Formats: sequence, structure tokens, C-alpha cells
Amino acid sequence: MSALLVVSPDGWLIGPTGRNRAALGRSGVTAAKREGDGATPAGEFALREVWWRPDRVSRPRTELPVRTVCGDDGWSDDPADPAYNRPVKLPHPFGHERLWRDDGLYDLIVPLGYNDNPPIPGLGSAIFLHCARPDFGPTEGCVAVAREALVDLLVHCGPEARIRIGG
Repeated sequence: MSALLVVSPDGWLIGPTGRNRAALGRSGVTAAKREGDGATPAGEFALREVWWRPDRVSRPRTELPVRTVCGDDGWSDDPADPAYNRPVKLPHPFGHERLWRDDGLYDLIVPLGYNDNPPIPGLGSAIFLHCARPDFGPTEGCVAVAREALVDLLVHCGPEARIRIGG
């Protein structure tokens, strides 16, 4: 399936299931993304795979590759790390995000094909499509939608699916 998801700078994701409210980075959308700037990168990116928390949600119906989130999963966000912008196992000696979270934001995670082929240190890492906070508060640079909306969107996504951020 070749779904195209379009994210507007004012916080809407439009795709095969219609229009869904979306949370973006606290610094808005930028074409000049840098690590730690709190901005969501502008551009068009692949949806790489889906990670899911089996203790919180059912295995998603999708044609994207699927893997489970485990308690020792992390994602490197440290530009000095040779594994920068890649999944890592915890404990990890460099800066990282923990993927097993108590707040539910990472119950479903879709890593986007941003700065990953190859990753360039400092240009931003861990850019995901994931579950939004109940109040749709800003992200650290990701795109977040309601968990139910994400479940519905994933049904329409396969290896050719893309997300266009910024219009």
C-alpha cells in the first residue's frame, strides 16, 4: 500500500482515514532540523516500520514491518554515539531515549526515514510518528496523533507509505 500522509504546519494529518489532529515539535516545523531543537523536520519521509507495546495494544494491522517494544529498547540520540539515530539495547553508554514508557506515547512507534541513510550526527534523531498526549501537547520533534487514529492509519500503510511534513 502506498499511502501518503500529509502533515500541515498547523497540526493536522491528512491521509486515507481523513483529517486527524496532530501534535508537532514545540518549535514548529523546520527545514533546518538540528538535534535537540524541538522542531519537526519538514520534508517527505518513508515510514520504516512499526514498533508496538504488546502489553498495551494489539498487534497492529499493517503491511509495514512490525516489531515489539521490549523493556530494554532504546534509541540513540547522542551525536557522539556510533549508533546515532539507531535502535539500541539498554543500558547504553551514550545518550538515548527509552522506548518502554509509562505515559503511553510510545505504545505504537513508526520511525520515519529522516536522517537515517546514513545518519549524520547532529541533524536530529528519533523522529517518529507516535501516540499523542491527551491534550495534544507538543512533541520533541515527532508527529503524534491519537492512538486510535494511528491504529486506523496503519491499516493503510505498507512499504511504499510516505509522510510529507509541512504541507
